[in-house]
Parts: sequence; C-alpha cells; structure tokens
Amino acid sequence: MLARTIAAVRRNHALEHATISILLGRMDQHTRLIGRASPDGFYIYGNVPAEKIGECAAEGLARLKQGESQLAVSPLCGTNLALAGIMAGLASLLAAGKRRRFERLPNVLTAAVLAVVAAQPLGRLVQKHVTTSADLDDLEIVGVTRVGKGLIPRYKVKTVYRGA
Repeated sequence: MLARTIAAVRRNHALEHATISILLGRMDQHTRLIGRASPDGFYIYGNVPAEKIGECAAEGLARLKQGESQLAVSPLCGTNLALAGIMAGLASLLAAGKRRRFERLPNVLTAAVLAVVAAQPLGRLVQKHVTTSADLDDLEIVGVTRVGKGLIPRYKVKTVYRGA
C-alpha cells in the first residue's frame, strides 16, 4: 500500500514539474506558480486559467510519455531546497569542531556554502531517482478544477493510474 502511494506521488510529481515548466514558458515573466504532488494528482497554486493548466498538463503528459524525461526534473523543486538545507546543516556541524565559537565561524560558513553548491546537482539526481518518476505510460489526466476560495487560486489536476 505504501509503495503504491509513493509511486503515485512520484509520477504526479513528474507531471507537476512538466506542467509548470510548460506553463512558465507560456506565461509572462512575472507569473508565480507553486505545485504540490499528491497520490491522486497535483495542485497548482497561481493566477492561471484552469484551461491553460489543463492544456499544459496534457502536453506535459504527452511529452513525458514520448521520452522527454528531463521535464520531470526542475531547478525550482522543493527537493533542491530541502537537500541544500540538510547538507548545509550537516556540513556546518562537522566543520564546527570543538574550537571556540569565533575561531570556527570561517570554517562553518565555508562548509555551508560548499554544501549548498554541491546540493544543486545532487538535488537533480535525487529528483530523477527518488522523488519523481517519468514512467507515465499508464497515467491519465481526468480533470482540472479550482479548489477552494482564496487570494491565490488553487487548482487540482486529478490523475488516475491504469497500470498494475
């Protein structure tokens, strides 16, 4: 049960990335979007018409099915931020050592910056192999609806997986 849920979130996470990538390419440069994957689809937060989200999601799904797996990995993904934070924290702890506080500050800062730089390519690898799956052959989009009422529009892109 847990493995199926994780696999579903990974597939929808990939489609969310592809959808946002295509949307950002078609909107003006000031458009701000946030996505969040779930087992039964994904959410898009942003001031974009539902029809445009549906079109871009359908295109993203088609392109991922045609092998454009790079669309599943995004430089804007929260995975990158989380990984950078974890790596910077761990590097800082390791660099702190047992010397007095002010003596170790340059080492701590250097270690944290290097960890954040190293996290960028590592974040893409983690996305590719852990948090997304571009294998969407049996995934279908079943609808796009606005959810709730708030300052920032929120849309649900509902998907269904027809595979085993």
